[in-house]
Amino acid sequence: MSRAVAPVRLWSERIALLAILAVLLAPVAWLIAVAYKPARDIFSFPPSLAFTPTLANFDKVFAIFDIPLITFNSVVIAGGSTLLSLALGIPAGYALARSGWRFAPGIAYFFLVIRMVPPTATLIPFYLMMRDLGLLGGYLSVILINSVFNSAFVVWMMYTYFRSLPKELEEAALSDGCTLVGAFFRVALPLVVPGIIASAMFCIILAWNNFLFPAFLTIADTKPLSVAILSAYGTKDITWGTMGAFAHFLVLPMIAMTLLLNRYFVNGWTRGIS
Repeated sequence: MSRAVAPVRLWSERIALLAILAVLLAPVAWLIAVAYKPARDIFSFPPSLAFTPTLANFDKVFAIFDIPLITFNSVVIAGGSTLLSLALGIPAGYALARSGWRFAPGIAYFFLVIRMVPPTATLIPFYLMMRDLGLLGGYLSVILINSVFNSAFVVWMMYTYFRSLPKELEEAALSDGCTLVGAFFRVALPLVVPGIIASAMFCIILAWNNFLFPAFLTIADTKPLSVAILSAYGTKDITWGTMGAFAHFLVLPMIAMTLLLNRYFVNGWTRGIS
């Protein structure tokens, strides 16, 4: 009986997963298809899968937007936010894990709670702060506020990683004449590379897709892809073909990064939450 039930259960789970995946990916597939549709086929009713592909929407995107500059802005903001978040979060997570303080777990989870604060609640005070410091319109203001939220997650993530490492490894390095800083960089840090990669991917994805902060803190020359795509919205209609073509530049880099580093991402998450 059990042998007969096992294949049925397995196929039922696979079908359920495929159904869920189809529902989740349907909007993405529709947006990608729209990018290659002529304008007359985008609004056809009922929608048809049979159409002659065209690159006119991509030509329009390159004619309207400075894609290299906008992509560069996204890379600077996402890269700067990630580096600063890791620079702050990794040492803080290590310090908490090795402090031996009984309140260390509570503090680590407090950092995680910071990540749950609604971004809109911090936008106005942070905007006024950046205005007073003269940082509005540049990359630094967005990088700073992204790092506030993302570094809090990195602290919690790296705390769980460093806590799972045996202290004897660092104590052995200290007995061999290594300093505390040396033991951190030469022993502890190399052993948590999967966690660092998982945290970095999390920070990159959030900073790359973030819309709210760059929309208010950047100007035309520093706006990233997530804000520039808003230009597809007009006062009277939405140019779906332009939005679909533009979405390629916003989505494909994240998909490529996830596929290349998926092994590290999964390992980092499963070990980090254990």
